[in-house]
Amino acid sequence: MTKAYLLGAMHDGTVRKLTYRIVQKDKVYIEFLMKEIQKLGQNAWMYKEGKARQLYVVEFSINFLKSFVLRTLQDKVDYIRGYFDAEGGVSRSPTVRYYLYFAQKNLKDLEQIRGFLEDLGISCGQVHNPSRCVDPNYWRFFIRAQSYEKFAQTIGSWHPVKSQYLRMMI
Repeated sequence: MTKAYLLGAMHDGTVRKLTYRIVQKDKVYIEFLMKEIQKLGQNAWMYKEGKARQLYVVEFSINFLKSFVLRTLQDKVDYIRGYFDAEGGVSRSPTVRYYLYFAQKNLKDLEQIRGFLEDLGISCGQVHNPSRCVDPNYWRFFIRAQSYEKFAQTIGSWHPVKSQYLRMMI
């Protein structure tokens, strides 16, 4: 894992006064993040949020990513991977057409990710709002079918569930 990946994964996180928190239902993914953050030399801890909720949290110091910026092409690839693992999606049902997408309320962030992907030769659909009635501030775009394999090989996923479904495209 890299700081760039973690910065991308933070799109599924929150910023507190002294820490970053990443929350997900998948305990294995949160454990993975915690161990990888620790391998990078930063303290991180994990806990279950609430008694009845199936949400897991990894938390670490805000100073760890404070001055980090994307500089290289590899940083961008790692950042996109982290972003996908946090805010991306892949069809899981064999009864529907296979698809890959990114979704986010921050339109500017989503357009930046789309631009990075296009720069890497990964063809994307337009950023759009799927339903203004449901949520006028929710945006998404799809990876075009001709780029599924390139996305899987270039970007991939470290999320335990998403990576399984991406492997089907290689």
